[in-house]
Amino acid sequence: MTTLSATPRPRTHPTPRRTGPGGLHRTLLRTHRPALLLTGVVLTAAAAALGWLHSLGDEARAGVSACATPASGVLPSCAAVDAITADETYASGLAVIATVLSWALFPVAAWAGGALTGRELENGTAQLAWTQSVSPLRWLAAKLALPAALLTAGTGGLVLLNLWARGDSNPNLTGDWYDADVFVSTGPTAVAYALAGLALGVLAGLVWRRALPAAGVALGASLLLHGFLERRREDLWPALTRVAPHSIELPRSAFPLSSDTPNGAQITRTTFHPPSHFWPLQYVETGLLLAVAAAATAAAFALLAHRLP
Repeated sequence: MTTLSATPRPRTHPTPRRTGPGGLHRTLLRTHRPALLLTGVVLTAAAAALGWLHSLGDEARAGVSACATPASGVLPSCAAVDAITADETYASGLAVIATVLSWALFPVAAWAGGALTGRELENGTAQLAWTQSVSPLRWLAAKLALPAALLTAGTGGLVLLNLWARGDSNPNLTGDWYDADVFVSTGPTAVAYALAGLALGVLAGLVWRRALPAAGVALGASLLLHGFLERRREDLWPALTRVAPHSIELPRSAFPLSSDTPNGAQITRTTFHPPSHFWPLQYVETGLLLAVAAAATAAAFALLAHRLP
């Protein structure tokens, strides 16, 4: 009789599969698909609305009363012209788009704090990813990089479409360049606000590690940032001062800051920002916002690295 003996094979363990940056981004897209789809719908609707408003621009501008600065002949002063003859649909539509762009900071911050980081730390999704050969710092980099790229492309594209729809930016139709919402929605500050909201939200999510508290804190921090810069915007670049006898009538598009007549004097002193200050003010505010975003991002990475074993 022949006895057959079987030699047991050594048991092998599967090697954990490393997840590359592409895998992290695909996972991020799947996890936050509803929010991304909603954002896509909003961006598409806003782009379509701006295209339609652009088609109304010539007709709307034709209905605005003519004026001159200073008043000349039969033309009234532009400072006294009321845009009651403007196409209300065109003007109101541009005002809505400006508000959406200038306040995009808040939903971005709430989503970044509540869903992007806070909820994943609260329910353990982030910790699970860290055990699958995804380092925490690489996880955080992916959490920031992809949304930042999408926010920059989406918000920047809407700003360009908004400028296109506004045409020659007649203030009787589109609002003065220094109006709070108009200012933010017509320059790079709109993108910078969105990026600052993203960074503040991510930092709040890492600090509180719970969705609702993180979303609330991110909203509060964004509100403070937005309010502070809006109140101090006029101080971000040196204003001009004009002195003249009697009263001073500034150009229609000037941003008046103060006007006073010293006691016993026959002169008026007026401080204002001319339209040429639009871009210096934009650049300074954008730089401050990007500095806030960079500081919040650095703090988020430092906090995460400090908590690692």
